[in-house]
Amino acid sequence: MSRYYTEDHEWVDVDGDIGTVGISEYAQGQLGDIVFVDVPEDGKSVTKGDEAAVVESVKAASDVYSPVSGTVLEGNSALADTPGLVNEDPEGDGWFYKLTLSDPSEVEDLMDEAAYEAFVAKL
Repeated sequence: MSRYYTEDHEWVDVDGDIGTVGISEYAQGQLGDIVFVDVPEDGKSVTKGDEAAVVESVKAASDVYSPVSGTVLEGNSALADTPGLVNEDPEGDGWFYKLTLSDPSEVEDLMDEAAYEAFVAKL
């Protein structure tokens, strides 16, 4: 499995043609206490760069953009009752949705973990 990041602080874990999407540790830290997450519906088609989910914190509401294109397989239903999972484990149990990648080559435009860490260090 490989993990990739966007400059908007989303991540995608790619395993074959399945991607799992969430927001980074940095992003959840900037948002503060997360109180609501709206994940996309199963079967929804998303395009790379499109708004795919919404996350609301005590500070602000933010759009979550899809790092890759594909069809949503499932949203993380646990976030409806426990949005704080995103604060507790943003790059694990706090994932937002899983999708089937329509163009796996799109990950080539994303940053790997080392490049993302260097990117965040400059912010």
